[in-house]
Amino acid sequence: MQRRIYFDNAATTALAPEVLDAMMPFLTEKYGNPSSIYSYGRECKLAIEKARKSVAQILNASPSGIFFTSGGTESSNAAITASVWDLGCKRIITSPIEHHAVLHTVEYLHRRGEVQVQFVRLLPNGHVDLGSLEMLLSSQKEKTLVTLMHANNEIGNLLDLNAVGAICEKYDAIFHSDTVQTVAHYDIDLKNTPVHFIAASAHKFHGPKGTGILYINDAIKTEPFIHGGGQERNMRAGTENVYGIVGFAKALEIAAAKRLEESEYIQSLKRYMTEQLRNNLKDVGFNGDYAGESLYTVLNVSLPKTEKSEMLLFNLDINNICASGGSACSSGAIHGSHVLQAVYPQSDRTAVRFSFSRFNTREEVDIVVETLKEFVG
Repeated sequence: MQRRIYFDNAATTALAPEVLDAMMPFLTEKYGNPSSIYSYGRECKLAIEKARKSVAQILNASPSGIFFTSGGTESSNAAITASVWDLGCKRIITSPIEHHAVLHTVEYLHRRGEVQVQFVRLLPNGHVDLGSLEMLLSSQKEKTLVTLMHANNEIGNLLDLNAVGAICEKYDAIFHSDTVQTVAHYDIDLKNTPVHFIAASAHKFHGPKGTGILYINDAIKTEPFIHGGGQERNMRAGTENVYGIVGFAKALEIAAAKRLEESEYIQSLKRYMTEQLRNNLKDVGFNGDYAGESLYTVLNVSLPKTEKSEMLLFNLDINNICASGGSACSSGAIHGSHVLQAVYPQSDRTAVRFSFSRFNTREEVDIVVETLKEFVG
């Protein structure tokens, strides 16, 4: 039986063995409550603060701006609602290709009548039109939140955070960015990036599921986003996920230390798969700005729609190949990808997303391409 090939790393990644090793003591003998004053509690509290300092150092942020959460969805929810409820934003500008953690939160606030919502125009390749963003910001005087993701999780397009941040500064707007696909994969310098909030999840870079961060710029003040206790400096009540926090910091440390080497390797896999698909498949295309300003971890492939290609993900799964048709968070939904519908509204093609990690190989790419030849020709 063929071993399983995992090409869905944008959905989640394998836990790195070194990360598990760092977490294990806090899953076994170091089980104290960090809020307790005796030694079992103090050693866990110390581990949390050590992790916070490590994360802050790597992201070049103040430790006081790093809050540990359950992941990117919670972090983005907290940032968006805080912008409206605490910072007085009456308008939200976003894009139609954001993750549902953002879009559904924005829609909820809009339905409640708390904000008006406007969408930036997209360029033909799926990038945000920065001219459209500036036009929208200049058109009205209400306090505004701009929420745009650093990299799209389906097509991989990258946003220029500094350019967007500069536009937001010009119009005194709050800027939140979903950086779930880019933290650990790119060098993010928060002290020199004009952004008020970012969100990240450990499981996107070989850390544990259920752990993330919310960064809040020290220049703004918000209210607690979970009430009930004094944890996370009174901002997020609830006993901390100590082993998850330790795992987040360890995974980020490993990624930062190996970023150049591993990014070059993973980029080479993406280029190799692009070449092999072009050489072996008829009428193959690629969605988004795949060879330009794009995640090196993601390749979204466009194929002609046929009877076989409509069952492509199912057939790949039968052949022990894990890939995605879009966002993993909506993989069970009956609707197609909202991202591809927004960028290519007239398209009648099949899309499959392959996403890579340091654990993938060229040999795996060859097997996937041979399998695709069988089903799409």
